[in-house]
Amino acid sequence: MIALLRYQAALLAGSHRWLPPMLLYAGFLVVGVGTGSPVLDAFGFAAAALLPLTVWLTRVCVTNEPPAARSCVAAAAGPARAHLAAVVTAALAALPPALAGTAFVALFSDPRSNDHQVTVALLPATACGLAAAVVCLLLGTAVGAVCNRPMLHGTAWPVCAGLLGCVLLVVPALSPAGAVVRGLVAGSVSGTAAMPWLPLAAAIPISAAAVAAVCHLAARRG
Repeated sequence: MIALLRYQAALLAGSHRWLPPMLLYAGFLVVGVGTGSPVLDAFGFAAAALLPLTVWLTRVCVTNEPPAARSCVAAAAGPARAHLAAVVTAALAALPPALAGTAFVALFSDPRSNDHQVTVALLPATACGLAAAVVCLLLGTAVGAVCNRPMLHGTAWPVCAGLLGCVLLVVPALSPAGAVVRGLVAGSVSGTAAMPWLPLAAAIPISAAAVAAVCHLAARRG
């Protein structure tokens, strides 16, 4: 598996297709998280911005190989393992910007409530922001895996499905991603940071089940 991850990472780095989603995420942070923004609101915005980033990176990784190379790798390592390596590479590629975004918010945001009256403890707030980032990274990777090959082929349908998936992850209150973002925004009103244990606990099995189902389908379709 390590060799497959190194292979996928080399493909991703050499393709430079990672650059547009990374620049988009950086632009989101610069525009949406201005100096002096309430810290919990900013952590919620930064976490939500990870959803399109991870969906895009997952699409890049699972479509990066030419068909002939993909067939050779699948024949050597198995279709499921080959596809899993691509999805895991996307998640690992999204981790550095998630950490950088969390650090950016912690350094440049205002550690107070959204009315700037209540001081927010920065260390617990940063831990909550990092947990929210992990939830959005996991769910974004799952959506990216489900909305691309082997489930959907081509360009138009996967891209539209990925965008719709990002919206559906944030808007419903029952979604773990929506819950962590709403929790941070609500915490910004009172100036208290609550660790999102339940959304984090839900995001892990949901993401694992989605990726496992996609890899199983990849093995069946070859």
